[in-house]
Amino acid sequence: MEIITPPASNAGFRYALFDFDGTISLIREGWQEIMIPYFIDVLRQTPEAEDAKTIGEIVTTFVDRLTGKQTIFQCIQLDEEVVQRGGTKTDPGVYKAEYLRRLGNRIKSRLEDLRGGGDPQRYLVPGSIQFLELLKELGYNLYLASGTDEPDVVAEATLLGLDRYFGKHIYGARDNQTACSKEAVIKQIIADNNLTGVELVSFGDGFVEIELVARIGGYAVGVATDEVRRMGINQHKRKRLLEAGAAMIIPDFGDAERLAALLFGSKTI
Repeated sequence: MEIITPPASNAGFRYALFDFDGTISLIREGWQEIMIPYFIDVLRQTPEAEDAKTIGEIVTTFVDRLTGKQTIFQCIQLDEEVVQRGGTKTDPGVYKAEYLRRLGNRIKSRLEDLRGGGDPQRYLVPGSIQFLELLKELGYNLYLASGTDEPDVVAEATLLGLDRYFGKHIYGARDNQTACSKEAVIKQIIADNNLTGVELVSFGDGFVEIELVARIGGYAVGVATDEVRRMGINQHKRKRLLEAGAAMIIPDFGDAERLAALLFGSKTI
């Protein structure tokens, strides 16, 4: 664990918000390897496209910056980049549909494995279940929010056995929704429960959720898992999460009891 800002001894966290893809679930591991090359190909076909290296840097930067928001936001940005380079304006939903088609081909076998009774641990960030079980036993209120389409989040969370921890508090992107779904969930948690921001702790691997929680005074834990090896730190993620304002960086939830003790103090004993 890398602690940048220790949690206050009297923080009194009551609610925990988790991102889904890359934070708990590894079903969609490698989605960037689908989105970024696809977006690069689209931009390179525009009349005023820069060289391949420059286009690659531009795409990687905005995909990173928007990670955590609904997929449509990255597609909206792609359309804007296309128009800036003399290309034809396109409904961002067209780009999203093609990206999801390509991603679906990548993760099809993983979903089939789970539906056929495969071991969910293969598709979970290490220690996730142990940590969620611990928080549930301690009585914390758990929420799951994702930029992935809500029906897919609910279905995949159920396949991984996560519905027993989050119940109905599983949220994702909804059709025709242009506001950030995670920001909406944070506002809802605070409004429904009459909270201040400091009572919220979040866990995520995207720039967006870390920045949102840090901005309202909550405690943002960056989960910088190396998703391919399922162990250790992904340094690119770590850099992005620190820039977003993460107060702590963890590789995974493998040291669940120590993490809980650091965040929740004597309640874990």
